[in-house]
Amino acid sequence: MPDVTTQPRLTLEPFRAVRYAPSKVSSLAAVTSPPYDLIDEDALNRFMADEPHNIVRLILPQQDYGDAAGTLRSWLASGVLTVDAEPALYVYEEAAEGLLQRGLVGALGVHGPESRVILPHEDVYPGPIRDRLALMSATEANLEPIFLLYDGAGTSSTSRLVDEIASSSPPLLETSTGDDVRHRLWAVSDPAVHRAVAEDLRERQALIADGHHRYATYQALRDRYDAPGPWDFGLALLVDSNAYPPRLGAIHRVVSGLAVPDAVSRAQTAFRTEALSPDLPGALDRLAAQEGTAFLLGGDGGLFLLTDPDLAQVADAMPVGASERWCALDTAVLHRLLIPRLWGISEDETNVRIVHHDAARALEKALRRAGTAVILNPMKVPDVLAVAAGGEKVPRKSTSFGPKPRTGLILRTFAAEQQ
Repeated sequence: MPDVTTQPRLTLEPFRAVRYAPSKVSSLAAVTSPPYDLIDEDALNRFMADEPHNIVRLILPQQDYGDAAGTLRSWLASGVLTVDAEPALYVYEEAAEGLLQRGLVGALGVHGPESRVILPHEDVYPGPIRDRLALMSATEANLEPIFLLYDGAGTSSTSRLVDEIASSSPPLLETSTGDDVRHRLWAVSDPAVHRAVAEDLRERQALIADGHHRYATYQALRDRYDAPGPWDFGLALLVDSNAYPPRLGAIHRVVSGLAVPDAVSRAQTAFRTEALSPDLPGALDRLAAQEGTAFLLGGDGGLFLLTDPDLAQVADAMPVGASERWCALDTAVLHRLLIPRLWGISEDETNVRIVHHDAARALEKALRRAGTAVILNPMKVPDVLAVAAGGEKVPRKSTSFGPKPRTGLILRTFAAEQQ
């Protein structure tokens, strides 16, 4: 692989993928999973019970990360996992009713934030970075790809290549998962195609759609080494956002131990509050219809709509130098005003939990934790892009881009790169 440390450009290099041998497992659907941060305890237990070789045993080991490294070595030695014979880029397709996304999986050149090649749009927590760094260091592997978007205008040579291969060639593998999504993968091993992709991408930027903590971990891992090597790259899926516009879902919060009546009472000092009927679909419609900042609070105590925040209190809560666009984000108001100032909560990863997309599940968690669910509207893609282009980052866990790549279909190990 080339040395990416000398010239920061967007690079997606071929690599020798590590993949499950279909003959050694019950099915590819049974051994794969969503990304690690979307798997709750119930789902983890289900994946562990259903198939002894499910990828969760690597990405979420139950003991320590040395065990994950040993499991990875064992599966490679027994043939459960195999290494592709030659380096390739991989066309990856996800399809379902009303859904089609195609992109290219490869080894992404990792750069520092000053390069502006890979644009984060979201802040990160130190805890998950430490966790993923311990895992990647122990396994010497990238076990799941991050998800990147680039502006190829839908007509870039890379975008055309992806469509041509997916439309005209039999896939290397194909499986359908329990969410009725069909996943297909093609290997592209032609060096001439690799060079064409490199030339097409060299002057572009990419936005991190999903995987901010893992990309920050790629950076931290790279900084541990003095010499160039496989640690200068990380596994990534790159999608042309014009050819395949992403879906953007909301990420809800569950504040443990804060009763709904108390949450509403404190919020009334800065918000207009309205009690709603217990009809969740109707409440979500009311939330979606709001023009400005709005939240839906729920749990044991009913559903309440928060709207029209006091602008003076909002302005006083915002950090110095933040743009007007940033200060108007729902998640900025949530994390700067509502949670710390009105509720008096010092937020960390344990007392404020996140739930992707599913408002009903957030409400269920709030009931179990004697707390309050905060249901949000999804951010708008133009707002995300504008914030990132301006050099800012939205608050942590503000966006949930999709569809996300399935974990376990394709892995990358340092050992395979060094053979």
